Amino acid sequence: MTERKPPGVSFESWVDKQIREASERGDFKDLPGFGKPLPDVDRTYDDLWWVKQKMHREHLSCLPPTLALRKEAEDALEAARRAPSAAEVRRILAEVNEKIAAAVRRPPPGPPLGLQPFDVDAVVRDWRSGRPAG
Repeated sequence: MTERKPPGVSFESWVDKQIREASERGDFKDLPGFGKPLPDVDRTYDDLWWVKQKMHREHLSCLPPTLALRKEAEDALEAARRAPSAAEVRRILAEVNEKIAAAVRRPPPGPPLGLQPFDVDAVVRDWRSGRPAG
């Protein structure tokens, strides 16, 4: 698009002509999302839409440290319940227990943590009772 607008032609008609010619050449056919509806077209406008999309794409969170640790503890407990072996259950819980113990010793900023390290043996017992015998 190095072509200059000719004198005497309105910008709108010149731009429309450029778009029409590019469309006829097929310049728009290989664009990502071609022929698909616009995502979130019915949502109200949000100034930070691009920040939220990037955070979602990169699995980022802006939770206070205590809430992030609570979420991590929930996820670890769920992963421990689905673990294939008792050793894996112990490894998962040992990892999160270290973080919980550090947060209990020196509380991070934010709301109260309200967590204690998991009783690994109790979780392993629960894990074994949920497994079929054999």
